[in-house]
Formats: sequence, structure tokens, C-alpha cells
Amino acid sequence: MQSGQGIQSELLPDKTLTHTVLDHIGDGVITVGKDGCVDYLNPVAEQLTGWACHEAKGQPLKDVFHVVDEKSREPKIHSIFDRNYGSRRQHPRKSLLLRKDGWEFTIEDSSSKIRDQQGNVIGAAIIFRDITELQGMERWMLYEATHDALTGLINRREFDSRLNQALAAARAEGRHYALCYIDINKFKLINETHGRDAADELLKQVATLLHSKVRDTDVLARLGGDEFAVLLNNCSIHNALEAANAFREAVRDYKFATNGEIISLGISIGLVPINADAGGVADVMGLADAACYVAKDKGNHRIHVYRAQDVALKQRHADLKWVQRIRRALEENQFRLFCQSIVPLNVPDAHSAHHEILLRMLDEKGELIRPSAFLSAAERYSLMPSIDRWVVQHALDLLDERMRRNQHIGIFAINLSAQSLDDENFLSFVIDQFDKSIVPPSHICFEITESTAISNLISATRFMSILRGMGCKFALDDFGRGFSSYGYLKNLQIDYLKIDGSFVRDLANDPVDHAMVESINQIGHIMGVQTIAEFVETQDALEKLIALGVDHVQGYQLGKPRPMWHSFQSLPPGGKIQ
Repeated sequence: MQSGQGIQSELLPDKTLTHTVLDHIGDGVITVGKDGCVDYLNPVAEQLTGWACHEAKGQPLKDVFHVVDEKSREPKIHSIFDRNYGSRRQHPRKSLLLRKDGWEFTIEDSSSKIRDQQGNVIGAAIIFRDITELQGMERWMLYEATHDALTGLINRREFDSRLNQALAAARAEGRHYALCYIDINKFKLINETHGRDAADELLKQVATLLHSKVRDTDVLARLGGDEFAVLLNNCSIHNALEAANAFREAVRDYKFATNGEIISLGISIGLVPINADAGGVADVMGLADAACYVAKDKGNHRIHVYRAQDVALKQRHADLKWVQRIRRALEENQFRLFCQSIVPLNVPDAHSAHHEILLRMLDEKGELIRPSAFLSAAERYSLMPSIDRWVVQHALDLLDERMRRNQHIGIFAINLSAQSLDDENFLSFVIDQFDKSIVPPSHICFEITESTAISNLISATRFMSILRGMGCKFALDDFGRGFSSYGYLKNLQIDYLKIDGSFVRDLANDPVDHAMVESINQIGHIMGVQTIAEFVETQDALEKLIALGVDHVQGYQLGKPRPMWHSFQSLPPGGKIQ
């Protein structure tokens, strides 16, 4: 280590050049002005003190370079501006450096005055290095392994370790803890609108706000992304709720400024009590994560406290399991396409066979799972666009392969979700898939539910208009369920009207259902739209539908869903029921 006055000449002529040199040396260097306030920290000094250069600039040296005696822990004061300082050679001294976040380093440091060309003192430089047992990079690597680089808080790995220790103490000593799982509301929107730098600054400021509200005995961590956690030591659920409220209010009252805009913040908190029966780390973290999402679903600035027999949390847990299975099925192609025949009545179908494509999932044992088991979770967690993409791509691939073998295909109906219609990239994806395939768009019919079309009227109209222009057909599914939508039919260019199955099942025995089906069928025909009755399960219902003049029927009475490959030849061209 350089000591005494050896650094004076390097620091004097060109500050930019000097800083460039100091940025690449292995010792920590801090320069101060004559007023004793920090002017510059090199990267090593930033790491060892915990202060960024721009944060430390202008701060008193004692606040940034906080050194104490190793044994007495009394503060050590640098007297570098005393009159007699520098009259003799200065030897490096050992001290304990207290890092900003509480970590401690044993260092060796020396100081030197900085003079101008006339010999006047204009500042000073402090040079120091880490000489603890875990020196330099080894100690820093340990720190990096347990801390979040952005906020300086402990990371998920270290938090799990401390939570595990707390769980052991709860079992062995009967101690009580509480875990707060915290998520910043609308963080993704802020990130997308204002950029990554603003989002990173937001995370650092939220970390500071939370840190100001925790006790010395508590553990605050950044888990990743916009998620934080606080382990409250020796804390009842009542006190934990007060602490969670303090976190929530601190963030709610804070105004985040970025790019000339003031943004109000909010957080959602899942709160889980920890006792001897709490289970393992994964159990507690899973409950806390689920409780946080329940809080988020309830609206902004909410806290959800986990309790035994928590119905909302059980639903969340079930959904999360399905989300994992859905994502795995998408990645590993564990979905399967099935088809069910849509059969024409009385009038031969010029387009021959007509089928609706249905989806199944394979479980770990290779057993089929019906969509009613997993689609609600997919909708809640915005996975429907990914599922719809999978279906469109794989359906066209199968049909494309069939056509390349010069084999006949009819019309295949593909169901689309409301989320896909709202996805601005989904339309271009569908068009791209048609461009890659030899399947004529006229052989594809997209089914959209009545509620989806009405609630997304603008996007649905645009989507249908563009694809109809390419030759695709459209069916309005589950029509009549709301029965307030006849007026919307004028605004939707559709080819088929699918009568909701709730009216069809008991058609033969319920005069009200019979009247509803008759009414929908008549309206469809007046508008030049073909009608399809779904959920036809009995011969009596089928005969009633024939008498009413419904155009097509679908249901177990006509055939159960079959794997898509087996459904191409289910009817010969022009097939019909007499």
C-alpha cells in the first residue's frame, strides 16, 4: 500500500485521468476536499463502504468512511488537516470499517494530503484495503452470494436459510414468528412505461422505506423482481398485522418521482404466522406467496392474513399447481387435440365433415385431463393466449400434413379466449401461421363465446373482419346464455350461431327451453346465419331439433370427442342425418 505523500503528484494535474487510474487499482481510495467532505470513491471503496460514489459525494468523511478501533470500537478520527500532519512518514494502521449495511471489514489504511502546484493543501486521500481472514474478492464473493446487488438487502437464498433457522427455533423453543410477503403493485407497468433504470430506482427506494420500518431483530430481504419479504422475530399475529400496516402505509404515503412524473405506489402483503406446526421453508413461503396474491386479487393496498381453512388460499394453491402443469404441458407438448363432429341436419353440407377441436392435457401417468379442470386457472393467470397459440399452431400443422398427403379435410372449429382477442400480437401470429401452411383459411372456423364478443366488441370486430377477409369462418358460441345480445348480432359478421347447451339438454321436456331454442334458431335464419345446437345427448332432443329446423347438431348422441387424427373421416362428403 502506498503511504505518506506519494499520491500527491498523481492526483493533482488531471482529475479525469487520475480517476481513470484509481478505478483500476486494487485498493480502496477516497478523496476529500479541504472541507473534509467526500469528493470521490473508486470502485473498491464503493464495495467496502457500501456507498456509491454519487451518493457519498458531499457527505462528511466520518459518515462514509466509518472506522472504529477493533477492540474498543471507539470511532477513529482522521486528523489529516492538522498543521503537524505529514511532518513524519505515515505508517498504515489497522481499523474496523463499518459498512453502510452493517457488515464489518478489518482494514489497513493510510492518508495523504493533496497539494496544488503552489504547495497549498486542497484536499486529502485515504487509501485502504481489506485484510480480514476472508480477504478481498473471497469476502466480496461471500457477500454477493448472500445479498441482492441492487438493494443491498439479503437475497432469497440467505433469507431461506434464516427462515429455516427460525422454523427450527419455533419447533425447539416454541418461539413465534411471522412472515410478510410483499409485492409492489403495478410494478410491471412502471417498468414498461418508464424503463429499467426508473424501475431499479423504485426498488431501491422501496427497500429503503421498508428498512426504515423493521426492527433490528427482523430480517428484510429482496426475493427477486418486485418481491420482498420480512421475517418478524418473536412476533404475535396481532403485532405482525400492525407491522404489515406500517409497511403498507409507508409505501402508500411515498411519492415516487421519475421523468418529471409523480407516481403513487402501493403494495400487497401476504402475512403468515409461524409456530411449531408451520412446516418447512417451502411450505411457509408457498403460503405467504399465495396469501400475497390473494391480497393482490382483492385490490390495491391489501393485506391477507393466512388462517387455517383459508378457502381463498386453497384456491390459489390449486391454481398455482395447475399453472405449473400448464406451463410444463406447453413446454413439453403435453397437450392433445381431440375433435367432435358437428353434423348437418336434412341439408347436405357442401363443405363435408365439420368438427370442433377440443383440448386435453396429459398428466404424469399419461392419463387425459379435461379442460374444465385447468382452463379456469389458465384464465386467472393469463395463460390462455399461450394455450390458444399452441392449439392454432398444432391444429394447422396436423391439417397441413393431411393435405400434403392429398387427404380430405373439412371445416375445423378452433375456440379462442377473450385474452387472445385482447392480445395485440395474437392476430399477427394467426396470420403468420396461415402463411406457413397450405391449409386454406376457408377450412378454419374460429369460435368466440357470446360474452367474449360482447365484452371485447371492438377487438373482436377487428379480428373477425381481417380473418374473414382471408376466408376464415366464425361461430358465436354459447349464444343465449345472457339472452340480452340480439342487438349485437347486427355488428358481428358470423357464419354460425351455436345455441347454448343449457337450453338443449332438456329441450324435449322443458317448454321454456324449447321456446328459447326456437327463438334463437329463427333469429339466426332471419339474419342468414346457420345454427348449431350443442350438447345433444338424447334421441328425443335430436328429433325436436330436426322438427325446429336447426341446421347442425353436436353432442354425445352424435358422437363423443375422439383424437384429432381419427376424426378426419368421421363423415363422408355431404354426410347428413335424415
